[in-house]
Amino acid sequence: MAHPIDLHVGQRLRQRRCLLGMTQQRLAEAVGIKFQQIQKYESGANRVSASRLWALANALEVSVSYFFDDLSQTKPNGSFAHSAAGGLAEDQAALIEPEVLSEKETIDLVRAYYGLSEEPRRRLLDLAKTLAGAA
Repeated sequence: MAHPIDLHVGQRLRQRRCLLGMTQQRLAEAVGIKFQQIQKYESGANRVSASRLWALANALEVSVSYFFDDLSQTKPNGSFAHSAAGGLAEDQAALIEPEVLSEKETIDLVRAYYGLSEEPRRRLLDLAKTLAGAA
């Protein structure tokens, strides 16, 4: 059974790869491995070595620490606690399920959002907050 931290690293790997619009094949070629290995990393079936994590971070244009974001500390039973990092209040962070961040619709929305210039981005965010408050 996969360790929870290996699963978290795999989820972060998939999340970043998808956010960049990169295929498993393209990422695998960038780090010199087969795409099946990327699949295993993303599912948590295989652990990522330190040197491979370094190569993946470079290919995905993030720091190695990116893969460990949202982890606060390991509990005695080997599980881990999520932190409320990212500027969200703790109650708001608890509402966001990790699976939501890996859905295609969420990734498409984030890509479109960051494709906008600053002013339209701010207006879209205000609109979303207004709509969420009305729901």
